[in-house]
Amino acid sequence: MTPESGLRRSEVTPRPGEPPVWRVTLAGWAVGLAVTLAIVAIPSFVFGFRSPSLHLVLDTVDACVALLVAYLLHGRYVRRGRLQDLLLSQALVLLAIAGLGLSYVADLVGDSSPGTLDVWLPLAVRVVGAVLVVASAFTGGRIHRVPLLQRWPAIPAVVAVGLVTVVVTGLGDRLPVALDITQLPSSAHRPLLEGHVLLLTAQACTALCFLAASIAFTAQAARHHDELLMWLGPACALAGFARVNYVLFPSIYTDWLYTGDVLRTSSYLLLLVGALREMRQYWSSHAQVAVLADRHRLARELHDGVIQELTFIRGEGRAIPADIPQGTLIVDACDRALDEARSAVQALAHAGDDPLSLTLHRGARQVADRYQVRMEVELDDSVTADFEQRHALLRIAREAVSNAARHGRAACITLQLAQRDGRRRLVITDDGQGFDVEAAVGGATGYGLISMRDRARGLPGEVRVESSPGAGSIVEVTW
Repeated sequence: MTPESGLRRSEVTPRPGEPPVWRVTLAGWAVGLAVTLAIVAIPSFVFGFRSPSLHLVLDTVDACVALLVAYLLHGRYVRRGRLQDLLLSQALVLLAIAGLGLSYVADLVGDSSPGTLDVWLPLAVRVVGAVLVVASAFTGGRIHRVPLLQRWPAIPAVVAVGLVTVVVTGLGDRLPVALDITQLPSSAHRPLLEGHVLLLTAQACTALCFLAASIAFTAQAARHHDELLMWLGPACALAGFARVNYVLFPSIYTDWLYTGDVLRTSSYLLLLVGALREMRQYWSSHAQVAVLADRHRLARELHDGVIQELTFIRGEGRAIPADIPQGTLIVDACDRALDEARSAVQALAHAGDDPLSLTLHRGARQVADRYQVRMEVELDDSVTADFEQRHALLRIAREAVSNAARHGRAACITLQLAQRDGRRRLVITDDGQGFDVEAAVGGATGYGLISMRDRARGLPGEVRVESSPGAGSIVEVTW
């Protein structure tokens, strides 16, 4: 998987069944707030226990998810060049590094007392990551392309971690004890506001950053229908309340597994859900593009091959003397084949998402123009139909217009589309010579009438054909 196979913003309307944007974020806020209030208000609530192995598992899962989403966000930045994607990807890399054993790096860069470098170093990196998250939330759609970062995306994060490490380790013995791990209680029945004031302040600041980003991301998702931003809202909300929980009990620097850790992991899982949903949408759109490309290719092949040959045969058929009846049959057969081929070209060349009124107008107009017949339209754009109905209605309309022009010698054809009393109606009327409907079923137009009836039944619906010699004709489809 390459960065180019990453995420892409969706600029379409929400799909049916898609959760409302603000409702998802409010649910995240409600869960985080409920857990936090339960810790403060219920003394008997045991909100943590010691489990070094499970704590390590959660840290690893969080870091892996953060790196995966950061990689996919970089792919989005390569395509769109938006500063928001760049900042957010760098923020996730920093948060992953801080959670994936950065405290152990402190033991390698120098001797320090417990609760100093091993706490301040990952804390400083997390603060930088939180600041980048909230900054990305408020940059919007600003474009900022840096070719070097498109090829080497890890440079900013590595430089930031290096600078923070140099600064923090450079302070050396001047670093205060952030948290005395040896003084933590043996149970978690009550909140513990323990630690240096800078530690508590930093956790509170990161909480504010995530909570502010939650609101900003949700507002953007509501405007642009961005799949990833929609899930970033509740994810940042849970991440913010996780930091509030760390103020109450600093389990992130211990072997304790605490509600803050669960909220933090839940935020990453929501982020993963958003990434997976947008990846699915990304590949679905790619599949649609490939299908459309094949449809256009087939349409070109039909137009440049079959239609041209049928046009040639039709021209040759017209050169047959009038006293030879087979000539007329050949021309009529070519006309029907050309209508079928042109209808297929039109169906292939369009994705089927055009309004029904436009599809019918375009298809009927092509037939009318071919026979140089004037056409009038009265189409209600609010009338809808699914893909199969759209195709059947188009074929009925083209057949009716073709019959009116070729057999009825009509000078004007009217196409009407309306909806009344819960029923949709398509009506094609003409001022031609008319015909005997019962007699026509077994004649030259018989197959066309039978075909229209079969297509109307498949809608499901019905077709009514009214005509008499010298009085024009009316074809009405109701479904």
